[in-house]
Amino acid sequence: MKEISVIDSHTGGEPTRIIIADGPELGTGSIVEKAARFEKEFESVRNAVIGEPRGSEIMVGGLLCEASEKENVAGVIFFDNAGLLGMCGHGTIGFSVTLHHLGRIGIGAYTIETPVGTVHIEMLNPNLVRLKNVASYRSAADVRLNVPGYGEVVGDVAWGGNWFFITNQSPVDLELKNSKELLRYTHSIRDQLVVDGITGDQGHMINHIEIQGPASSDDANARNFVLCPGGAYDRSPCGTGTSAKLACLAADGKLGPGENWRQESIVGSVFDASYQADGDKVIPILSGSAYICGETKLIINPADPFRYGIPA
Repeated sequence: MKEISVIDSHTGGEPTRIIIADGPELGTGSIVEKAARFEKEFESVRNAVIGEPRGSEIMVGGLLCEASEKENVAGVIFFDNAGLLGMCGHGTIGFSVTLHHLGRIGIGAYTIETPVGTVHIEMLNPNLVRLKNVASYRSAADVRLNVPGYGEVVGDVAWGGNWFFITNQSPVDLELKNSKELLRYTHSIRDQLVVDGITGDQGHMINHIEIQGPASSDDANARNFVLCPGGAYDRSPCGTGTSAKLACLAADGKLGPGENWRQESIVGSVFDASYQADGDKVIPILSGSAYICGETKLIINPADPFRYGIPA
């Protein structure tokens, strides 16, 4: 009988489950090397932790790792039901709150290793985190797709730690009651990107689709709907999606360095965001809150036919 210790949190409504003990042994080396081993050898653990029947397509997981560089407080490998994630903004906020809950960090500034680079975080209080993300940029502007059932859709391709196609076009208002139609629409966009051979740099798949629209309140700049790789929509404003949006705003001259952008999610949660200029890229700075939901041990029972999740 195997047990895996996890802590659950949510950031703006989006769940994060962090493996804090009894996870896979990944050996030594960089976080990139550890992530490669995790992906190659421990898919069953990933499925067991966040797949049904213990989890769901909504959940993002993370594996707490020892840092390979002494100046960093920890490393983390994020994953969802579709595979590993290079970076996860809401997950980093949840991960930071989890580290504080464990007593591994206090109020103050720290650095965390991720497979796409070092991320700077600051604990402002036990639940509020300021995150300085990896350098983000727009790769292509005004990309045009002919999406079956929807016609021409125009958007930008941008990197914010993951690859995004961002459009201001939507067949319905960005309201929670329209989530099923918004999912159909964003899935259709992602399918068409594949058909048209449109990718991020170096041929990386664009696995996140982001719709931007008017905010529902006067104290936010915009509202978004984000399709995640596993097929669910992000309940938070999406940290990497907000970062990619900042890169597009900067490229269009619509937001200057240090100016605040309040990004609202489809459920109404908000990230405060700004950026620092970095040549033709931007360094996004995001603030958001996360809350611990639970601590538990997941039991991997050899007699359980679904101990490693329900096959897709």
